[in-house]
Amino acid sequence: MPEQSRPNQQEFEHHKKQEKHKRENPLRDVILGGQDGLVNALGIILGALAAGASNHILIGTVLAASFAESLSMGAVAYTSALSQKDYYDSERKKEEEEVKDMPIMEREEVRRIYEEKGFKGKVLEEIVDTITSDKKLWIDTMMNEELNLHRINTKAVLKSSVIVTIATGIGHMIPLLPFFFVSNETGLVASVIVCTVALFAVGVYQAVTLVGNPLKSGLRMVLIGLAAAFIGYIIAKLFHAVG
Repeated sequence: MPEQSRPNQQEFEHHKKQEKHKRENPLRDVILGGQDGLVNALGIILGALAAGASNHILIGTVLAASFAESLSMGAVAYTSALSQKDYYDSERKKEEEEVKDMPIMEREEVRRIYEEKGFKGKVLEEIVDTITSDKKLWIDTMMNEELNLHRINTKAVLKSSVIVTIATGIGHMIPLLPFFFVSNETGLVASVIVCTVALFAVGVYQAVTLVGNPLKSGLRMVLIGLAAAFIGYIIAKLFHAVG
């Protein structure tokens, strides 16, 4: 088989532009926040109606929950990522000390990592020499390959938390929207229908954008979302019956 020549810089850059891989996936944050907000609001609506709340109280309750839950979800997303960053920094510091205090053992770890990848002989030793000749590359390799930890991008974390916050707020508004025009049973029926359509659309979009069967993904999203919401309704009914 004839040896193929290496692509030039222009060909390589064109190839990278054509690749469909994404380093960031905001869809995850949209689904996380949106589904949480929708399910939470629908659960509150079902519970409030089961307890005999008026339309004005229902709207006020959901709006209050929307502000609190949206800010909470965004804060949790941010602080969770920051805790991961702190963990990464802590482990990196340990790795730096190990490379400094036990370079021979740490070098052997690099060798064994790449042995498991199938490298051996002269090629393996060249890889080990190249990695261990650069302290930063050495530590980065140990963090990625040995510990499977990756540096946290704080800007991406902030962006993610903002998306989650906004998506949660929008999610809360979807079940509530019908109650600005109608009330009680009519509003509840309309709210459940709107939520079902929204959940199904999100599931289909997720499958089309990422991977999966659109119909199955849509139905799964509907089933999980409505089941979670109706649990709140059942609990409210039980407490109302006891009271």
